[in-house]
Amino acid sequence: MRRYDESGVELALCAAGLEKSYGHAAGVGPVDLEIPAGQAVVLVGHNGSGKSTFLGMAAGVLEPTAGDVEVFGVEPTSLTGRATVSYLPDTPVLYDDLSVREHLQYVSRMHGAEGDEPELDELLDKVGLSHRADELPSRFSRGLRQRTAIAVALCRPFSLLLVDEPFVGLDADGRDAFVALLDETRRRGATVVVATHDPSRLEHFERCVTLSDAQLVSDGPVGASR
Repeated sequence: MRRYDESGVELALCAAGLEKSYGHAAGVGPVDLEIPAGQAVVLVGHNGSGKSTFLGMAAGVLEPTAGDVEVFGVEPTSLTGRATVSYLPDTPVLYDDLSVREHLQYVSRMHGAEGDEPELDELLDKVGLSHRADELPSRFSRGLRQRTAIAVALCRPFSLLLVDEPFVGLDADGRDAFVALLDETRRRGATVVVATHDPSRLEHFERCVTLSDAQLVSDGPVGASR
């Protein structure tokens, strides 16, 4: 069922009492969080604060210990949820035997896009991989693998983009290219949630949610978080 905030804006993500534990150790939570559609949210906190665990549950790749999470009113693990969310984990997940271009073609078509060559070529150019498009990313450096993973996450249709520590391994040009793509994604109307422990790019987001020791400790406009 579709959910809306107090101002009538549809919620892209809604977590209620969301919690994940590993034995006696808390992964994150309980967390109550609502993110309206179209918003750009940065999730900050030190390593181990629970950012990755929260995003994993929101993306449907981790099962909560308690509580609920929905994306646009459905469970992340549902077919509709998986079609709605594009998730970029902190470690690139790529196929050993596919070139960069083949990755984009495969993923975009799997999610119902046409895998249009000019459109994919444009994306490859934006992430700085045009000259490596026919090579295997399994042989790339960490930074080039991260650029490939970013392109894979953006080549398919989605309404909610979840990104975990995207700046790790990227050089300055790569970070600038990724931020430009995030801005473009927002202009197309998608909701963006990015987890990072690097506060240098906060100006590209309107809301900052902070986790510390598995708990949500602050939530407000980016300007107020500085």
